Amino acid sequence: MKKDNQNISTKKICVYCASSKKINQVYFEATEKLAELFVKENIEVVFGGGAQGLMGRLADVVIKNGGKIKGIMPKFMNEVEWAHKEVIDFEFTDTMHERKAKFLENIDGVIALPGGCGTMEELLETISLKRLGLFTKPIIIMNTNKYYEPLKEMLNKCISENFMHKNHLKMWAFVDQPEEVIDALN
Repeated sequence: MKKDNQNISTKKICVYCASSKKINQVYFEATEKLAELFVKENIEVVFGGGAQGLMGRLADVVIKNGGKIKGIMPKFMNEVEWAHKEVIDFEFTDTMHERKAKFLENIDGVIALPGGCGTMEELLETISLKRLGLFTKPIIIMNTNKYYEPLKEMLNKCISENFMHKNHLKMWAFVDQPEEVIDALN
């Protein structure tokens, strides 16, 4: 018999995050907590496949705790050995565009952890796709250490200056702590 706190089926969540290893430790700690929650909640993770930075830490913690994780990476990145060696489920694409499309296939939501221009590009493309009705799942932006405050301000400016409608604020959710992510997904 299923316990009340277990999901009936596995959810699959795409996580956008940094590959930099030179970032503040607070981001690594939040990523570890989130990865542990994913395993506890039986959530499969889809990510960029990298071995460094938040990507690497996410994979390390999911694997260590017996969770499921899938990497998606362009072939050229694998050729320069950016792929996480312990991730068994990997899909290699020809281009970055194919990679981003694969991220969104058969998932139940997107979570953006702090990251650089790649993370921002992936997140903003997903928001655009949602605005166009081509992506309908939750988008959660983990605002660890107030990292995404400038983005929140910019999105609000888009609305206040009528580039977007105020109803578009419902397309995403900002959360400050890993513990808030699961509720936001639901």
